[in-house]
Amino acid sequence: MQLAQIQTIPEVVNVLKVLVTGAVSFFLAFLVIPLWTKILYKYKIGVKIKSNSVDGQKLVYVNKLHADKSGTPTMGGVIIWVVILILAFASHYLFPYFAKRLDVNFIARLDFLSRSQVWLPLFALVTAGILGLFDDFMSVRGWGKNKGGGMKFAMRFWWLIIISVAGAWWFFGKLGWDIIHIPAVGDFSIGFWYIPVFMLVIIFSAISSNETDGLDGLNGGVMLMAFSSFAVLAFIQNKIDLASFCAAVSGTLLAFLWFNVYPARFFMGDTGAMSLGTTLGVVAMLTNSALVLFVIVFIYVLESGSAAIQLLSKRFLGRKIFLAAPIHHHFEAKGWPEPKITMRAWIFTLVTALVGVIIGILGMGK
Repeated sequence: MQLAQIQTIPEVVNVLKVLVTGAVSFFLAFLVIPLWTKILYKYKIGVKIKSNSVDGQKLVYVNKLHADKSGTPTMGGVIIWVVILILAFASHYLFPYFAKRLDVNFIARLDFLSRSQVWLPLFALVTAGILGLFDDFMSVRGWGKNKGGGMKFAMRFWWLIIISVAGAWWFFGKLGWDIIHIPAVGDFSIGFWYIPVFMLVIIFSAISSNETDGLDGLNGGVMLMAFSSFAVLAFIQNKIDLASFCAAVSGTLLAFLWFNVYPARFFMGDTGAMSLGTTLGVVAMLTNSALVLFVIVFIYVLESGSAAIQLLSKRFLGRKIFLAAPIHHHFEAKGWPEPKITMRAWIFTLVTALVGVIIGILGMGK
């Protein structure tokens, strides 16, 4: 079968669209990242290791274990959302132009900036990314009321509330969505309760992403597997533009990890962790896979759960449950090498992601 004939088969075209979008995002990010890191090093936009936890107590283990990372450039996550933003608009406005000039129709079909599937996750990615960028910049400069600089947790939390409310209003008010899907059971209309459920998913995903971003490459690898999983689920649901968007995020994250694995050349920062977490939650809601999300990124449940347990235990019992929290710092304090923790977290997430995708696909028919 000739290449021209293959490119007219709809299923093949859709598969190629997703794969090519992921590949293009990888190469684009791979070219841009060295330029951005030079800027970060030149202007000394380095991270300051926190000495106090959210409740104001001294971080004994974390401060000691990560002392050598002080000064490592942060804000690396800017690359992720900027590259995807550029690629999304280029696919919509530039690709059709080149398709006509080169007489290659497939290039025009790479456009994935659709209103129904991509506008909202792209909005979440950029707005949360800008919010995280301000937080990172304040931390670097030592601004803000937090010790060491940066926004207080309460301020970040309220900004996430605003973003999640905007997304919930769009889904419930504009699109008329109020359905929650339980795999292998069915769809349930929950009416107005859809709004708090939507907010819970977004806030959980955003905060957990931030909590997990504590070791070189840890959260980047988790997010790579998560967005790849949702690319599969979106594709199965025939949401090809959303699948392409997820592939673009995955491709960019793969390039990011090249520079972020131990020892990291730079860190993701809040601008990456918050934007990716918020967007992942939106994608889960767009694919009606909120419950599957908790399976795919079950490591987030462990990370945020350990942090919450530690905080409550210190406040009400006056003692720690873990040597340090979130749980990846507990393993550090026990003497596990950082790369071992990261690799085992990736393996764990790979397994939960596979289970989540299987549940998502098999449970789709009910």
